[in-house]
Amino acid sequence: MIDRLFTAALTFCLLAGGTAAIGSAMMDYDQRAAALRNARPVMVLPTVTVIGKRDPAPAVARSESLEPSAKVIQ
Repeated sequence: MIDRLFTAALTFCLLAGGTAAIGSAMMDYDQRAAALRNARPVMVLPTVTVIGKRDPAPAVARSESLEPSAKVIQ
C-alpha cells in the first residue's frame, strides 16, 4: 500500500515541479526577449539575385516497351 501512496505523491510532485519550472521559464523569457529587442540593432543586408540555368529533370519513369526483362519476370 505504501508503494501506491509513494507513486501518487511522486507523480504529484513531478507535475507540480514541472508546472513551476515552465511558469518561471515563461516569465524569464519575456524579460530576456525585451532585453534582446532593446540591445541588438537590426541589420538589413542587400538583396541577392541568383542567375543560373536549371538542369532538365532526368527520365525516371520507364515504360514496359523499354524494359524487355519486365515481360520475362511477369
